[in-house]
Amino acid sequence: MAKTVIITGANGGLGSAVVKKFLTADYHVIAVSRSANKNSFAIDHPRYEFHAVNLEDEAETGAFIDAMVSKHQKIDGALLLAGGFAAGNIENTDGQAIKDMLAINFESAYYTARPLFNHMLQHGYGRIVLIGSKPALQPAAGKNVLAYALSKDLLFKLAEILNETAKGTNVVTSVVAPSTIDTPSNREAMPGADTSKWVKAVQIADLLEYICSDKGDPLREPVYKMFNNA
Repeated sequence: MAKTVIITGANGGLGSAVVKKFLTADYHVIAVSRSANKNSFAIDHPRYEFHAVNLEDEAETGAFIDAMVSKHQKIDGALLLAGGFAAGNIENTDGQAIKDMLAINFESAYYTARPLFNHMLQHGYGRIVLIGSKPALQPAAGKNVLAYALSKDLLFKLAEILNETAKGTNVVTSVVAPSTIDTPSNREAMPGADTSKWVKAVQIADLLEYICSDKGDPLREPVYKMFNNA
């Protein structure tokens, strides 16, 4: 029986690659984004459904998760890719900038992960994947993207706490920490950059599918540093 996964941030450069990978690997994909579906390649796929949800709204997100659990009975995986980016160092990062990044990167993940984690514990199986970042792990990389780095850092701590809570079960939270991802938007934002040093979206998609597959069953408390040479 096909596993069912929720993929947030499904319209993004990484999200679309992950949707393609999981459909190809015969998962049932519940794609989520705030805006309308942009994955035209998947519209008519029998194992694809799309939902527009504001993941920064806890009540709306909780109602969505409840509806998906009611519809599918069991959610096997959650690839929480939704997020955003902002530059700024300590001099020009005010409190509102911190709050904005926390809402986009941490709260959106937490509001999704919390009900799904409890659901997975009840079923004794589940895989949650959070997207960290290199700047959250390395101060030299984080000092000029301060709010972004701090918001991503919280995801590592959340994974640690969830894994401690689920110890002894087959519910596992992973963090994938990429450097720069090779997406159309990043190429547009950084013209002239050496993209050969970046991480390809399909490479991350391959890793996420491995985590959720039966091959990933023994994995516990994993953090994956996908830096390439960036």
